[in-house]
Amino acid sequence: MAGDELYILSTDLLHQERALAEEFLGLSKRLGIPLGWHYLLDLPWAARQLSVLNPGAKVLDAGAGHGLMQWWLSDHQMDVISVDRVARENLPRRLRSHYPVRGMRAHDLLPPPPRGWRERLNLVRSAFRSLRDTRRARRGREGKGTVTLYHQDLGHMPEIPDASMDAIVSISSLEHNTPEGLRACLVELLRVLKPGGRLVATLGAAKSSDWFHEPSKGWCYTEPTLRRIFGLPEYTPSNYDRYEELMSQLRECAQLRNELAAVYYQGGNNGMPWGRWDPQYQPVGIVKIKTAMPFRDVPCHVQA
Repeated sequence: MAGDELYILSTDLLHQERALAEEFLGLSKRLGIPLGWHYLLDLPWAARQLSVLNPGAKVLDAGAGHGLMQWWLSDHQMDVISVDRVARENLPRRLRSHYPVRGMRAHDLLPPPPRGWRERLNLVRSAFRSLRDTRRARRGREGKGTVTLYHQDLGHMPEIPDASMDAIVSISSLEHNTPEGLRACLVELLRVLKPGGRLVATLGAAKSSDWFHEPSKGWCYTEPTLRRIFGLPEYTPSNYDRYEELMSQLRECAQLRNELAAVYYQGGNNGMPWGRWDPQYQPVGIVKIKTAMPFRDVPCHVQA
């Protein structure tokens, strides 16, 4: 984990990172947050890449939404800047009760909405129990890193100073930008990353040409395109030469198929339309170490 990497995420990760996969499965159930269909590959892989960080490290979760990575980082005593262009000012109570959450600005996290009259009546009748529960919630948040919500586009984050983040992670989010938009996001993300810090991201992989997966609204990228956009030199290790082999393994993976979240069966605008197990792309993991040199394009042919 010392340098840049570009690897399609193999289903072998389910065995190699079994403990981390189980940890994320448990967190998903505890928080009521469903897993994306390939997230049992993405999340353990990214968590392993971030295992070099110490408690108290500052990590930016790019395109975090309500996703599990930010809460896992908090559980491991890291302070998270959770950035998303979708507002989360009305974050559910269950997440506020588990984690020390705040807004970067006043409008990034509003006070929880008033409780219904039944809840208010129960609070009046059970004041002592409420006080006890509040104390328990506070104890549950002790020892966790802070999670700071920031409603902002990743291409423009003016409230975050230069070179202030120890690491950046992004789980299957950057692919929802156009190729040009992805480039702008990378410039801004590397601006806020400390020299020597690592950017860890998962996106969608494509074999011979970049293409847009309409149901999930995400781009799938070839190796040359990712090398150019992320500034990865030719000597950066890659396994894109195993694309077909790894895709075959993914399509035959019973564990991922059996863990498919119920949300996929409810519509067609997702990565697995109407819950039919038929992977059309596979996740690729990228590690980019920020050097002291300015970030420039790597000259590399881009497949259109």
